[in-house]
Amino acid sequence: MKVSPAKENILKRVRNALSQPVQLPFPNAEGNNSVFDTAHDGLEIKFAEEFSKLQGKFIFCSSRDELAENLQTLVENKEWTHVHCKTPSLETILRPYNPAYLNVGDMHTLDAAITDCEYLIARTGTIIMSAAQPSGRSLPVYAPVHIVVAYTHQLVFDLKDGINKVKEKYPGQLPSMISFATGPSRTADIEKTLVVGVHGPKEVYVFLLDE
Repeated sequence: MKVSPAKENILKRVRNALSQPVQLPFPNAEGNNSVFDTAHDGLEIKFAEEFSKLQGKFIFCSSRDELAENLQTLVENKEWTHVHCKTPSLETILRPYNPAYLNVGDMHTLDAAITDCEYLIARTGTIIMSAAQPSGRSLPVYAPVHIVVAYTHQLVFDLKDGINKVKEKYPGQLPSMISFATGPSRTADIEKTLVVGVHGPKEVYVFLLDE
């Protein structure tokens, strides 16, 4: 393909410019500081505020006893009989309280699912999950109600912090799937009307355990 002299002249000037890169005029002004206000009363409060704005339900638990009591109260109020949990660490916490609602029945008939998470992002009220968790890919999405039990040490401020934490947790081999759940599933694709629970759970609860 023949290149016109004018085009060749332009390409030559571009090549010359690329061979002599120019330093940024303000190197300290690009990407070193967060553009978001990091002033807040605490990551727990910030997450609770943002998560609640997204129609999420937040419950702070100061002990395992309080966690078990709050879960039992929720189950009784909702009249659930089949709550699924595939996370051994959470089963170990709840087993001493003999929760009758926990069973390993058919996933197609479950009322809710209890899972752990990787991290919580306070700035956006987001839950980070991955395929490496015992609950796997399907349970948090398939259940009509998703209950997340997290710990205060899993709170980070921003998305960047959460991604860095995941990289540190799984060095050299990230899980095959990392997802970010920000409140219950929702869409406004249908006539611009917001519908909750279309592609996932209609309700999402976060029980934050201070431990």
